[in-house]
Amino acid sequence: MSQSLLKAEHIKISFGNVHALRDVSLEILPGEIHCLAGENGCGKSTIIKIISGVYQRDGGTIEFNGQKIDKISPIDAINLGIQVIYQDFALFPNLTVAENLALNTELASRKKTVSWKNVRKIAEEAVSKINFQVDLDEKVEKLTVAQKQMVAISRALMSNAKLIIMDEPTTALTKKEVSALFKIILKLKEQGIAILFISHKLDEVFEISDRFTIFRDGELVATGSTKELDDKKFTYYMTGREFSDNIFVPKNVSDKPVFELKHLTLNGSFSDINLSLRRGEILGITGLLDSGRTELGLSMFGLKPADSGQIIKDGKEIKLTSPREAIANSIGYVPEDRLSEGLFLTQSIGDNIIISEIDKLKKKNGQFDLKKRDEEIEKWVKELEIKTKNPNNPATTLSGGNQQRIVLAKWLACNLDVLILNGPTVGVDIGSKHDIHMVLQRLANQGLGVIIISDDLPEVIQNCSRVLVIKNGKIKSEYDTQNVSEQMIIDDMISTGHARALLAIDDPELQYTLANKIFDEKLSVRETEKLVKEIKNPKKPKEKKPVANSFIYQDLEEKMKSVFGTKVSIASKGKGKGKIEIEYYSDDELEHLFDMMMSIKRGE
Repeated sequence: MSQSLLKAEHIKISFGNVHALRDVSLEILPGEIHCLAGENGCGKSTIIKIISGVYQRDGGTIEFNGQKIDKISPIDAINLGIQVIYQDFALFPNLTVAENLALNTELASRKKTVSWKNVRKIAEEAVSKINFQVDLDEKVEKLTVAQKQMVAISRALMSNAKLIIMDEPTTALTKKEVSALFKIILKLKEQGIAILFISHKLDEVFEISDRFTIFRDGELVATGSTKELDDKKFTYYMTGREFSDNIFVPKNVSDKPVFELKHLTLNGSFSDINLSLRRGEILGITGLLDSGRTELGLSMFGLKPADSGQIIKDGKEIKLTSPREAIANSIGYVPEDRLSEGLFLTQSIGDNIIISEIDKLKKKNGQFDLKKRDEEIEKWVKELEIKTKNPNNPATTLSGGNQQRIVLAKWLACNLDVLILNGPTVGVDIGSKHDIHMVLQRLANQGLGVIIISDDLPEVIQNCSRVLVIKNGKIKSEYDTQNVSEQMIIDDMISTGHARALLAIDDPELQYTLANKIFDEKLSVRETEKLVKEIKNPKKPKEKKPVANSFIYQDLEEKMKSVFGTKVSIASKGKGKGKIEIEYYSDDELEHLFDMMMSIKRGE
């Protein structure tokens, strides 16, 4: 094993009586992608803050690049080559991309005026390191999450980073954006930069990391090569529990449907949708991103009223033109983005739970019944096992899985007949995901009708008794989950245009691989056609033109390599002009280089 870049051993830290880390160790090798995994609250964020100088450890030792570190500040960590990219990216939203990238350099120069020409030059050099195409004059607040992340990575590379720590970098990214991020990470690895990748997503750990370390409850549980890890081991190390893969079989299904759609149509989104849901059943709805599945969920809750068709509840037609009407008919909806659409983050856990039934918690004289409020909050915290010491704490203090349980509690307090969930476990860890599934199955067995809208096919197959596949706004197929595979569903999702593009490839194994890529990355037909074209007609490497005055350039290149010992590239621009690129250099080296070039030019 090569010499460690980072070696943290026997690290301990406590906050009051809470032991955040107990004798944990973490070793990262130069140029490796190392995944640090664990459930929320296991100590991942704490170790990051110790390494980056935000927290000072109570015990243990840290070495970085062969240097023992006793006590460091965040600035010291940056100067050593440690960069952290947090989930919020720590960017200034009201500044442009160029301003965000050049800010530190301009401040360090201590100049009284700003050279905007220099700001642009710094920004262009920063984004070029990862070949990131972006409008440098665009304000950061207008960028997508994926673009903000690329800005943060570009900024990290400006400080000659040796270790980049990425804290849950894929939380708010689409699968396509995750794929693009992984390509950047692999390029950084090729440059010798180590990546500490914080995640609790099993598929990401296997796809991107060389080695792994798993924490649980502030302790080191396992570390090693990712090749030695499998799904069951990873889940056990993360949670300390073993989960079965059994498919849900409803125990108490009503004879008559509780909820039906007949020929429901929303122009431009979906058409002629027919479905029925019985009490005690979990119905799955899946499809590609633009298939119409999300819009269907919104229509069933009155957020996007349908243009035609019927919605029937307990045998009677109802009109859903607003969420208020849906709630009046005992229909609830859990959105995919719980942070912006499902919770009042700054309000207390308790207030978030009772907000949907607040009118029911009044006394006869109209006053708010505080005793009844507290009883209701206590009931749902216990029922859904929401992990909090004080329900008066704000919702922001909880992990993603516990936040999702608050959203569930809010709706269950309304005594629903139908609960619609869009992406019920997006962004939650393995243990919380399993627990939420168990809650939904228990609720179904108690007589609730549940609809899960998700593109997580294992989730749909394992938890639903039936699944509807939507393609191009119409129901393509319906399956009993006891008799369906993921590949059967993927085949139904892919459009005719996708299929036509795939048929241009003769290799069946490659067709299968690309079909899964279309689903995972949500590729459009045009993107699929472009990908197939690139596979069939790979680009030939460009032949380098002979360099003018080659004997001079060759002599210069040899001398430069002997002096600097770094990567040197010399190319011709034509008409005797040359371009010299050198990977690392200082001002002194540039001056020496200039003198050397002049000597060669004079023939010395």
